[in-house]
Amino acid sequence: MTTFSCRAGSLAGIMLGLGTLSAAAEPLVISNWDGYLAPDAIETFNAATGNSAELVLHATNEEIMGKLIAAKGKGYDVVFVSSPFAEVLHNLGLAEDLDHAKLPNLANLYPEATELAHDKGNAFSVPYTWGTTGLCYRADLTAAPASWSDLLAPSAEVSGKTTMLATERWLLAAGFLAEGYSVNETDLAKLEQTRDRLIAAKKTLLAYDDTTFYSKLVSGEAVLVQAWDGWCNYGITENNQIKYVIPKEGSDLWVDTMVILKSSEHKDAAYAFVNAMLDGATHRWAAENILYKVPNKVAMEGLDPSLIATYPNMGMPPSELLAFEQLRDVGPAQRLYSRTVSEIMASN
Repeated sequence: MTTFSCRAGSLAGIMLGLGTLSAAAEPLVISNWDGYLAPDAIETFNAATGNSAELVLHATNEEIMGKLIAAKGKGYDVVFVSSPFAEVLHNLGLAEDLDHAKLPNLANLYPEATELAHDKGNAFSVPYTWGTTGLCYRADLTAAPASWSDLLAPSAEVSGKTTMLATERWLLAAGFLAEGYSVNETDLAKLEQTRDRLIAAKKTLLAYDDTTFYSKLVSGEAVLVQAWDGWCNYGITENNQIKYVIPKEGSDLWVDTMVILKSSEHKDAAYAFVNAMLDGATHRWAAENILYKVPNKVAMEGLDPSLIATYPNMGMPPSELLAFEQLRDVGPAQRLYSRTVSEIMASN
């Protein structure tokens, strides 16, 4: 997933109790979305561990994957990518097989965080955030939606005031779920049926929007949008009439992960960084400031209850999250997905 620039917060002092995790300074390149770490996270990590790390930003999963595949991972040590892309890195032999002995803070994660379908047992990826994709709406301007059909075939009063995500996998997932299919469906006939439904829905949309849809809700330009749960929370921050619901047909379970590259020449430092991010207080920063759920039991139990009262979707327990299907690497069918979305976007 792409992410929203963080609101505030500092890690100063949080990692001081980590001790020296690496005896010698090592250059370390970490690629992440903007705002996914505390502003002083790298500086604090370097001071606490004696390492020399730098942060480079990527805007999308697709952007960083293009670079990693072209360079066979070289030039990067740790990357933050969504789970289907972590799975691709593993399948291409670019992801490190993790030594859990070097990641003692894995013990802070919920048991469910070891049961993720893309990587059972966290063999090659470590979950950083997780959540759902559903419907975000203005409760003062429209009735609560119950189904994906309320977005794909909206009522006359809502039509023209809806948005959908443009990112291929999530756009298709909304159509798949509405049709009762797997979010990883590869059957051609079902894919074509989903395409036709999404083409029909396009005629009712205000826009495809991955980054400003919650602002459109705040202004009232939109009243119903497809949204990642954390992004809906950004809208709730500005207007408490904005609400989030998972349609009756369900959601995908999205997971953003940390992956150590097999080509990394600084493995000790890479492990030290990933382990530091799993510290309870460090990981809690992400929940408090990005407003995403994190799979860290220690971190989530440390949240102020008022945060969950304000953003109810943050209180969803891991057992409920795992009831939803993850987006997976669909292999050669990804070309079919891309072609299908191109046909949707090109339609009149």
